[in-house]
This record gives sequence, C-alpha cells and structure tokens, in this order.
Amino acid sequence: MKFEASTVWPIVHAERARLVCDLRDLPPHAWSIASLCADWTVHDVLAHLVDTAMTSRISFIRRMVLSRFDFDGDNASGIARRRRADPQATLAAMQAAINLTLTPPAAPATRLVEAFVHGEDIRRPLGIAAGYPPDAVFAALAHQAKTSTTWHGGRERVAGLRLVATDTGAEIGDGIEVRGRAVDLLVAASGRAVDGEALHGPGASRLLTARP
Repeated sequence: MKFEASTVWPIVHAERARLVCDLRDLPPHAWSIASLCADWTVHDVLAHLVDTAMTSRISFIRRMVLSRFDFDGDNASGIARRRRADPQATLAAMQAAINLTLTPPAAPATRLVEAFVHGEDIRRPLGIAAGYPPDAVFAALAHQAKTSTTWHGGRERVAGLRLVATDTGAEIGDGIEVRGRAVDLLVAASGRAVDGEALHGPGASRLLTARP
C-alpha cells in the first residue's frame, strides 16, 4: 500500500480522535507524568500535537526564520502557545483540530510518524494499550529508517540492522536481525525506551541501547 496524502490523512484523523478518547477521563495528576519524549510531560506532548495540527507550510517556514532554524526552540514555543492551564482545555483544542489537514513542508509519512510515536509517548507511561494499523506503522518506520536523527529520524540508530516486523512480515535494512511489532520497532528507532521483551534477535540489544 502506498501512503500518499490521500491515504495518510484519514489514518491521522482517526489516531487524533482515538487519542482524545483515551485522554478524556485522565485524572489531573496524570497530565504531569513524564512522557517518553525527553523533557516533555504528557500534557506537553498533547500541546505539541495541537500545535503541529494547526501549523501550515507557510506558517512553519515563517516560524523557522524567526527561530533561526532552531527546531527545538520552535517546538518549545509551540508548546507554550498551545498548552492551556487546564489540560482539558488543551484536549478540547485537540478535539477541534482532529480533521485539519495542515502540515509543515514534509513527506506525508511524517504525519504518520507523529501520530504513532507521539501517541506512544503519551500512552506508554500512562499504561494505555493501543492497537495501530500495522502497515501504516511500517510505512512510518520505513520513513524513520531513512531519515537522519538530526531531523528526528532514526537512520543512525538502525544502521547495520535488519528490522523485521512480526505483525506485517515486512522488513527493512541489511545486517543483524531485530524482530518485533512494527510499533515497537518504530518507537525504538525514534529513540524512545522500549521494554526489552518487545524486541528479539541478535540485534535487539543494540537497537535498545542506541540513543544518539
């Protein structure tokens, strides 16, 4: 299946809606739990998702110029802009943004990466299990595998590894084998911590400890 914009957006919209549903009854203290994304709380990640959902190509370029192409600084500014004092207000903003199709100038697969990885950034620390469409997750993994970590990809982390998705049968790369669900491979390739039991094969320990 080829994941172009016309196929990506319905998946992204569905993932946004599922996340809103998952977080609707979250107790107040849970919003400040550390996410899998370094230095961001669960609330911060949600605010980031709201911000990117509301960022067009033109506004992204304008923001990059103003931030002197400091991506981390721009992300921090975006979180501050969208994060409300009441997390439920931030969640309401996410609800309102579910069906938007705005995007920075990037490949459609980046929208899948964002939906799945940030979804897990939030859900895993909260103990919320979620199922994702495996083929779409594998498309996100393929994108991360060819994108440098400088651009928040995972190319350097997966270099020399062969990633085998046990739920799709698809694989990427040549080298030492790592097996696991597509979502666990994606999360690990994106630099997040993954339960050691989730990945198998002679290359698993290498991927699990790769955090450039």
